[in-house]
Amino acid sequence: MSDQNQNQGSPGHHHGKPKVRAKTIPIRPVSAALDEDLYEIRKKVYPRAVHGVFATWRWALVWITQLVFYGFCWLQWNGRQAVLFDLTHRKFYIFGLVFSPQDVFYLAVLLIICAYSLFLFTAVAGRLWCGFACPQTVYTQIFVWIEQKLEGGRNQQIKLDEAPWGARKLAIKLAKYLAWGGVALWTGITFVGYFTPIKELLPNFASLQLGGWEMFWIAFYGGFTYLMAGVMREQVCKYMCPYARFQGVMFDPDTLVITYDQERGDPRGARRKGSDYRENGLGDCVDCGICVQVCPTGIDIRDGLQYECIGCAACIDACDQVMDKMEYPRGLIRYSTENAVQKHWGRKDIVAHVMRPRTLIYGAVLCCISIAFVAGISMRQSIRLDVIRDRSVMAREVEDDLIENAYTLQVMNVSESPRRASLSVTGLEGARMVGETTVALEPASTKVLTVQVRTRSDVGSKGAHKIYFELRSSDNDIVLREKSTFLLP
Repeated sequence: MSDQNQNQGSPGHHHGKPKVRAKTIPIRPVSAALDEDLYEIRKKVYPRAVHGVFATWRWALVWITQLVFYGFCWLQWNGRQAVLFDLTHRKFYIFGLVFSPQDVFYLAVLLIICAYSLFLFTAVAGRLWCGFACPQTVYTQIFVWIEQKLEGGRNQQIKLDEAPWGARKLAIKLAKYLAWGGVALWTGITFVGYFTPIKELLPNFASLQLGGWEMFWIAFYGGFTYLMAGVMREQVCKYMCPYARFQGVMFDPDTLVITYDQERGDPRGARRKGSDYRENGLGDCVDCGICVQVCPTGIDIRDGLQYECIGCAACIDACDQVMDKMEYPRGLIRYSTENAVQKHWGRKDIVAHVMRPRTLIYGAVLCCISIAFVAGISMRQSIRLDVIRDRSVMAREVEDDLIENAYTLQVMNVSESPRRASLSVTGLEGARMVGETTVALEPASTKVLTVQVRTRSDVGSKGAHKIYFELRSSDNDIVLREKSTFLLP
């Protein structure tokens, strides 16, 4: 009998205010409450191996991107490394092209092209870059492949992690970490090999004679490759990558994204192959969970589009294989659009709506900028001329009643062939150059000249007058004119 009943019904009980039994309430530490409320404790994702059309495309891009990255630093061109960013001499070599710091304009245009490409691809088909070509995705896939080869499939990896430490587990884990470390180290060496010629870098690395900055960047780039692809993996895509956060503003109902056909798949449930599941009120989804097991970020695509989805399409390959085994039509999980799923559009309608004004504008702008970029590089002159007026001495009078102004000329040969050129000055009556007027330029070199321009004091009014420095190559195929000013006191 409870205390309350005793107080109310027991004869001879002392009348007055009933006594209340105190309850013991467990108090959670503040740190535990914050841990639970502010962030989720990471659960390791064990992606299951999958085969299919999209898996083939992912591996094809892994091979293409890594052949470019690991291979281009070994190519030779005109007796030098084909792709080399020589920061010491401020020269960037890309096959037959030589760029200098003055060519930063081309880098800016290239970044604009990359940005518009990202906008276009995202507006058309979501996170294609993330799922197939992003370095984080590519290296994570390489590291996962190594892990699967050494530790086994998904279930074997889970059992290995849950097993107590022993000689076998230690050997497998050590082999995996060493393999990851080898890939990361070679990646760091290759990265630095684009700034220090790779054929010089490797012998110096083997003999431990590298400079401080080279050692730092090998360790930095290799260490972050190991950390992000081997340890953090999906955490980078979910919490660190800004693209995952702002991608939503580039999506619209006609963007192709990975979708689960809820109308066709639900209600989910297990069944035997060949059974009449419709009579039991079930949809096509057999609720096997394989689409979740193959996801590199560990999400369930059946819950709808989520920012954690990187668009790798592994769930499409997995679901299609299950549909084939159950003899159901493919496409329960597929690339589609929000409007297409709701309005039951076919492929022609989807394509027609993908080519909407937004994507057409992105495409047109991208084409125009790309054409201008290619044309600008193809038509750029192999010799350049910069003129800097000496401001320390505005003007001075010299012999024979002449007025002299001093200038610094910077002549650049951006080709890999020796060139000769002559200099002259025009624009002011009687003006002539004093100093070196013939320039011999070595391949991919810069020559700085100090010249004086003289003219009579009575050729014009006081003040600044426009003059032009002309550079003419020895074969007369290049004529450059640079404007400057001549001061008459």
